[in-house]
Amino acid sequence: MQLYAIGINHQTAPLEVREKVAFQTEALTEALRDLVEQRPVTEAAILSTCNRTEVYCSTEQPGEAVRWLAGYHRIPAASLEPYLYQLPREQAVKHAFRVASGLDSMVVGEPQILGQFKEAVRTAERAGTLGVLLHKLFQRTFSVAKEVRTRTDIGANSVSMAAAAVRLALKIFPSIAEQSVLFVGAGEMIDLCATHFAAHRPRRMTVASRTLDRAEALAARLQCRAVTLGELPEVLALHDIVITCTASSLPLLGKGMVERAVRARKHRPMFVVDLAVPRDVEPEVGELDDVFLYTVDDLAEIVQEGMDARQGAVAQAEAIIDSNVVSFMEWLETRRMVPAIRALRDQAERQRRHELERALKALARGEDPVRVVEALSRALTNKLLHAPSYALSHATAEDRERLLELVHRLYQMHHPHP
Repeated sequence: MQLYAIGINHQTAPLEVREKVAFQTEALTEALRDLVEQRPVTEAAILSTCNRTEVYCSTEQPGEAVRWLAGYHRIPAASLEPYLYQLPREQAVKHAFRVASGLDSMVVGEPQILGQFKEAVRTAERAGTLGVLLHKLFQRTFSVAKEVRTRTDIGANSVSMAAAAVRLALKIFPSIAEQSVLFVGAGEMIDLCATHFAAHRPRRMTVASRTLDRAEALAARLQCRAVTLGELPEVLALHDIVITCTASSLPLLGKGMVERAVRARKHRPMFVVDLAVPRDVEPEVGELDDVFLYTVDDLAEIVQEGMDARQGAVAQAEAIIDSNVVSFMEWLETRRMVPAIRALRDQAERQRRHELERALKALARGEDPVRVVEALSRALTNKLLHAPSYALSHATAEDRERLLELVHRLYQMHHPHP
């Protein structure tokens, strides 16, 4: 079986394609089991975030994994393939190292991806789809990511998505302190955004979540109001800034709902940032006058700021990664020898047991122990050396030198002087 990384990300596919192959967190365990049970895939893990959906797997037929990915999301494989990468062996290893280290992120150096990667691996462990290969790969991946963080300044000067949302808001409104902000969702990204916006002391803040308990937990820290998603139509018009990032598979804010809110606001501008994949806001909302809608991809240009200052750190990180890729591939090559080593030892063990049984029978018959041990050792020597001796004595002229060199290496023999 070969190692492959198969997927799409923010560099290869637009948001409207990425959201079609995003996985719901609660569905990942069953999805992994389905992949391993229904396709010629022996190990698998799935990393699904706003910016990427990737399948790391052990298979001889990567095309089957691609067809499974397309079939699972009910989209034609042909429509997915232009955006897809299929990275084998060392390319897959390097990709995993770069992703976990934050080098492949939209916000280069951002730390959230490592936590997301670790959660993806925990999910695969629960699903029972990790084997020796992927377990070793991810163990090394997290070690490399830690080394990159420790030995470089890759995270310095980075502009987070949350900070980028604040910067964009300040381009629309002269001061956030005079605005009302609505946060839709209660996950890590919304928590981060809320922290950044709260620092500007908005006039009002509200947290909306599927369950009131989750909304109230964040609202208590922000000292603001908490509502459920069902109350969105009533509270939307009261807010100038809307930041949304939920795990919903369907849009929460439709064009009709936002249009009614804008009318109620007497066409005062509304700034909406949709950080969710799949999107929480219908794309048609962006067509409305007085609504400034931004998606996760629209924030890409802003988060690239500070990259110049990090180029040295990126080069250092790439060097650390390259070195670790070589080390991992050496381990992988030794794994390829394991079946041959096992077969060699099994054969020697069978020969040993056979000769031992003969020796024990001879001793039981009362034969001289010294002669029995001598016969045992001679028989074992003959059997263990029969194959290489036969190969050398029957070698063709073109094979002879190569075999001689190999035998000297295998048995650690010194070349005889001419």
